[in-house]
Amino acid sequence: MFWLQASQKSSSAARKRIKRRWRPLPFSLIENDRPPFPKEIASDSSATYSVYYEISGQGVTLDPVGLFTLNKQTGMISVTRAVDREQYPQFNFTARVFDLNGKERDESLPITVNVDDVNDNAPEFIGSRFFTVEERCRAGTRIGKVNATDKDQPNTSHTLIKFTLLNSTNMFSIDPFTGEITAKTNTLDREAQDKVYVEIEIRDMGGAPNGLFSRGTFVITLTDVNDNPPTFKEKLYKAKVQENQENVLVTRIPVEDKDLVNTPNWKALFEVTKGNESGNFRMETDPKTNEGLLYVIKGLDFEKTPLVNLEITARNEVPLVGTDTKWLTVPLELSVGDEDEGPEFNPSILYLKVKENVPNGTVIGTYKALDPENKNSDGIKYYKMTDPGNWITVVENTGELKTANTIDRESPLVHKDMYNITIRAVDESKKTGKGMVIIQIEDVNDNIPVIPGKDLIMCSKGDTLGSVLVEAMDMDKPPYSTPLLFEFGADHDGKWKLKDATDSSVVLEQAVAMPNGLYSVPLLVKDLQGFGKEQTVNVRLCTCEREDNGGICGARSASSSLGSLGILALVLSGLLLLLLSECPLLKLAYLGDEEEGRYADDLLKTYGHEGMGSPAGSVGCCSLVAEQESLEFLNTLGPKFRPLADVCYTTNRTGN
Repeated sequence: MFWLQASQKSSSAARKRIKRRWRPLPFSLIENDRPPFPKEIASDSSATYSVYYEISGQGVTLDPVGLFTLNKQTGMISVTRAVDREQYPQFNFTARVFDLNGKERDESLPITVNVDDVNDNAPEFIGSRFFTVEERCRAGTRIGKVNATDKDQPNTSHTLIKFTLLNSTNMFSIDPFTGEITAKTNTLDREAQDKVYVEIEIRDMGGAPNGLFSRGTFVITLTDVNDNPPTFKEKLYKAKVQENQENVLVTRIPVEDKDLVNTPNWKALFEVTKGNESGNFRMETDPKTNEGLLYVIKGLDFEKTPLVNLEITARNEVPLVGTDTKWLTVPLELSVGDEDEGPEFNPSILYLKVKENVPNGTVIGTYKALDPENKNSDGIKYYKMTDPGNWITVVENTGELKTANTIDRESPLVHKDMYNITIRAVDESKKTGKGMVIIQIEDVNDNIPVIPGKDLIMCSKGDTLGSVLVEAMDMDKPPYSTPLLFEFGADHDGKWKLKDATDSSVVLEQAVAMPNGLYSVPLLVKDLQGFGKEQTVNVRLCTCEREDNGGICGARSASSSLGSLGILALVLSGLLLLLLSECPLLKLAYLGDEEEGRYADDLLKTYGHEGMGSPAGSVGCCSLVAEQESLEFLNTLGPKFRPLADVCYTTNRTGN
C-alpha cells in the first residue's frame, strides 16, 4: 500500500493559508509482482485538520480503471492486480486532500508511478527468413542479416541479444551481436545441396544461461553458376552413313550436365573439332533433350574414306566459372557405307585450249569417266548434254571430242574467251555421271577492222576548216587488232588530211575550203598485222544548228540539198493544197460529171513563149519548155509562201 500524507510547513495556520507538502516522492512498481502494493502518501494538512484523500487519473478513473485504490482516511494506496511494463511502463494520476467540510487544504499532487522491468519476454525474429547466395562464392561473402527484437526495456541486459548458429557451421558463420550471415568457405556446391536449412538461436541477457531465447529456421538457397561442363555418357561413339548422302541426321550424342536445367549453364553447344576440314558435317542441339545432332551436309566417298574419325566437343552457352575443368571431347567413328555409283569424270571440269576456226573433225581432247568401284572405264558411253553452238561432237565409245562446226571466239556464245559444254557418262547399269568441258578459245586474225559509222556530219565554220572523228573496230584481240593504221584510199582527191590517230580512231580534217555538200572519202584501215580493206566514209559538210553528238545540220542547209527543182515541186504541192482548201466541192463536182474525154483538157501541154516583154512571161512550171529553173514567179506568191520563196531564191544565188 501507498500512504498519502501532507506535512505542515508553518504553525501560523490561524493567521494565513498554509502551504503544505506531500510525501513520499514518486515511487515505482515491479511488473508482474503480486498485489497489494501498499504505498502511503500523506499531506501536512493532516496535522492540523481532519482530512480525507482522493485520487483520479490513469489507472484510477482512466484506463486501466481501478488498478489503483485509495483508503480515503488513511491515504493508503493499493494496486489491485499485476502490471505488465510492456503495456504500461508508467502511470500518471493526481492526489488531492480535503477537510471534513469539503474544502481542499493543499495543492493537488501529481503522482508518477514507474513500472520496473523484469526479463519476462524472450527475443523474437523479425523480417525475412530466406536468403540466396551464388555457389562457389568466395569465403566471407555476405549472405544476409538476421533481425530480432525484444519487448523488454531497451538498452538493458534484458534486450541484449546474442545470435548463435546451431548447424551448418562448416558452411556459414553468423556475427553474434549483428546477426549478419557470411559464407565460411568457397566450396558451396549447389549440385550437392541447393537449399540449406539453418537453425539459429537468439538469447537475451547477452547470451547468459539465464537469458530467455527463441530458435528459428532460415533457408539459404544456392544459385547456380556454370561450374560443370557437359559430360559424355560414352567414351567412344560409333555411327554409320551411306556414301553420297547429304543433309541427313547421322547420330545423336547425349550429354549430362549437373547445372540448373534449361539455363545457359546447362544448355549444350556441339562442334566437330577434328575431321571436318572439308566441311562435310554440321552439328545442332536438340532443345528438348540437350543432345548433340550430327548431320552430313556434303556427301562422303566410300572409295576415298571408308572410315572417318571425328572429335566432338561439347560446350555451354556461357563460360565455365570457378573450376579448372575444361570443355570435354569425345571420339566418334563414322563408317561410310558403299553403294553402286555412277561413273565419275576425272577431273570433274576439263579445260582445253583450242584455236578458233580449226577444221571440222579436229580432235581437241578426250574426256573419260571411271567407275568408282573398279577404277576403269570399261563399258562406259559418252553423250553430249549441252553445247549451245553445236560446235562439238562426242565419240560415244571413247569420249573423244571433235569439232563439228566453226569455233568462233567472237561469237556471243563465248564469254571471256570461254565456251562450256557438259558431257554425260553412262555405265552398263545405266547409272550416270556428269562432267564439264571448258574450252578456252585462242584468237586468230580472222577479222579485219571496220568503220561502223560511215555517215558523218562535219560542221562548216566559215573560214575555219572543219574536222570529224572517224572510229574503227576490230573484233580480234591484240596483236591481231589494235593499234589500227589509217590511210587514204587510191581515189583520194587531196582535199582531206588525217591527224591525231589513236589505237582505234583518227581525225579527218579538211585540207582545203569546200562548199556545203555530200562528199565521199576513201579510207584504208589495217590492223597491227597489216590486214584491212578500203572503206568509203560519207561526210556531209553543212551549217550546223548544234555541234554536239557529231553535229546536227540546220534546216536551211538541209533544204539546199534539194536544189531549185525540188523547192519548185514543194511550191506546186502547196499551191494545189491551197486551191483544194478554197473550193473543194466545185472542183470535185466538175471532175465527177464530165466525160472521160474532157479530162484530157486538164493535162499539161507544151506552150510557146508569149513574147518578149509579156507581163505573163511564161507558163513557168506548168510548161515543159519553160525557162530552166526560172523562179521569178515566186515574187507573185501570197504571204504564206513568201518564206519558201526566200529559201529558193537564196539557194539559187549560192548554187548549193
